[in-house]
Amino acid sequence: MRVIGTAGHVDHGKSTLISALTGTHPDRLKEEQEREMTIELGFGWFTLPDGEEIGIVDVPGHRDFIENMLAGIGGIDAALLVIAADEGVMPQTKEHLAIIDLLQIPTGLIALTKIDLASDSDWLDLVEKDIRSALAHTILEDAPIVRVSAKTNSGLEDLTTTLTQILKDKPTRLDLGRPRLPIDRVFSMSGFGTVVTGTLSDGQLALGDEIVVLPTGKKGRIRGLQTHKKKEDIAKPGSRTAVNISGIAREEIQRGQVVSHPKKYNPTRRVDASIRLLKDVSQPIKHGAEVKVFIGASETIATLRLLGKETLKPGEEGWIQLEFRDPVVAVREDHYILRRPSPGETLGGGVIVDHQPKGRHKRFDKKLLKSLAALAAGLPVDVLFEAALALNAVAVKEIVARSRLDAEPAKLALKEILDSGQLLQLEEGKITPSSDLLVISQPQWNDLRDHAIQLLSAYHIEFPLRLGIPREELKSKLKLKPRVFNGMLKILEDDKTIKGVGSGLAMAGHEITFDSSQQAKVQNLMRLFSQNPYSPPSVKICQAEVGEQLVTALIELGQLKQLTSEVIFREDDYEKMVTKVRRFVEEKGQITIADARDLFNSSRKYMLALLEHLDSIGVTFRDGDIRKLRQ
Repeated sequence: MRVIGTAGHVDHGKSTLISALTGTHPDRLKEEQEREMTIELGFGWFTLPDGEEIGIVDVPGHRDFIENMLAGIGGIDAALLVIAADEGVMPQTKEHLAIIDLLQIPTGLIALTKIDLASDSDWLDLVEKDIRSALAHTILEDAPIVRVSAKTNSGLEDLTTTLTQILKDKPTRLDLGRPRLPIDRVFSMSGFGTVVTGTLSDGQLALGDEIVVLPTGKKGRIRGLQTHKKKEDIAKPGSRTAVNISGIAREEIQRGQVVSHPKKYNPTRRVDASIRLLKDVSQPIKHGAEVKVFIGASETIATLRLLGKETLKPGEEGWIQLEFRDPVVAVREDHYILRRPSPGETLGGGVIVDHQPKGRHKRFDKKLLKSLAALAAGLPVDVLFEAALALNAVAVKEIVARSRLDAEPAKLALKEILDSGQLLQLEEGKITPSSDLLVISQPQWNDLRDHAIQLLSAYHIEFPLRLGIPREELKSKLKLKPRVFNGMLKILEDDKTIKGVGSGLAMAGHEITFDSSQQAKVQNLMRLFSQNPYSPPSVKICQAEVGEQLVTALIELGQLKQLTSEVIFREDDYEKMVTKVRRFVEEKGQITIADARDLFNSSRKYMLALLEHLDSIGVTFRDGDIRKLRQ
């Protein structure tokens, strides 16, 4: 599940493009439809060619509604910058691009819309050249440009294909066990009550969960969950999620607040952050300036304390401490945007480096500035953990190499991260920074473990009369390399989550059980075997009597022994036959098919199957027409 946010100048066709892609027009307010202009956030969804579902947040392009745009663009995986071919790059195009760059949206593309109004290819080439100039030195510098027309549907297939390509190698949102849903819409529905929507990050929400709305601390419970109007039992990180909350009135919730599990986040009134001022702001920022701060879906007024400088000039970078008028929910590495309250202007933005500073800093403390720089670079433990998250299940030495930490800091950080449980060993042995042993981060292990359990549980539901799923089938479904798969199995078997059953795997508590009807069929079948144990019914007859699944279950339970596609014995009868054949050969030195036929008063078909089977498992070997015991 990924979420894409549109951006671009007013009337460049964002909402029309979304309507063409999704079949749903995102403008939901009557005023928006009358003015043909998005005022509030709009939403839609569609499926990419590779089957992945995509949610779209349509943000307003008009300058008057830029702050509504900021409420929706913070939680997206990719930006869709929309530029009309008949107008090209416009003022809000540049402002939206600057915001995308400040928020470091992971990837994106440019939709050059309304190409039906500019049929001259030379003109389109000039517009693209101008776009490339605007994108220079931004995070979208190398983003693809796709020419489209929502009116004629030209280029829409190329657009979805390109979206698939740019998202393919981008990591999905991680489950850090601390769900956070910044609320971008809140409303009530008759018969349901309070509903909030947002893009979920950092964890899962499930039906029945107790939740808290921050920063107010109001507590409620999840009554229902939806993603793209489909009911869900569990909402996962990265999904556009609607949450029906019981116990909290609509009037007690506002946009910008956060839904989470209790005791996962502490609201703050102060953060330390890096800042980059845009090059084209109208004037420098001074210490003590009052600013609007946008984090997630929240908007609040703050006093800006400039650290190490008296003023920050356009295009400059520095350190600040923000003191909020109202508490906000934020964590380290959250991105934020600053705007001037009046006259409205986007000033810049940056990254939070400390979301719970101990107090107000001395502004020109050199140790403080050095400490902030170290925090921005990341503590060794944080750097190592981020490297582990980026690489998934890999050798320790690869994580250390990616972190670029020196030997001693890497050694200490590795010990700390292992002791804390943030990193798990998939293979036994002593861990060192140069180790080839495989490890995995705790969030990624949680995802892998949950996926394996989900697959096993689904298999038991689909095939209740089988002991378990074949190992290779589970490995294939999980798309794991053998070492990772084997390491996962050892942990899950050691903690009694799963168990080995022959060549397969099952949940620890899974057992094959027969209902009364099935048990009666089994008893009837066993009576057929008892009538002539050494010339029993064929596999086909058994399947006709009780069904293929019951026959397979009896084989897996060890009650039947199948030797060929046609020949099958009761397990006890089979064991007696093996013992008798051994004794016969020990006494006579050899055995023929005719000997076996006389020994068991059976037919050639059964005895040929038995002796060939004994050859295959190494009990006997064939020498012409006779069998001898294999030493």
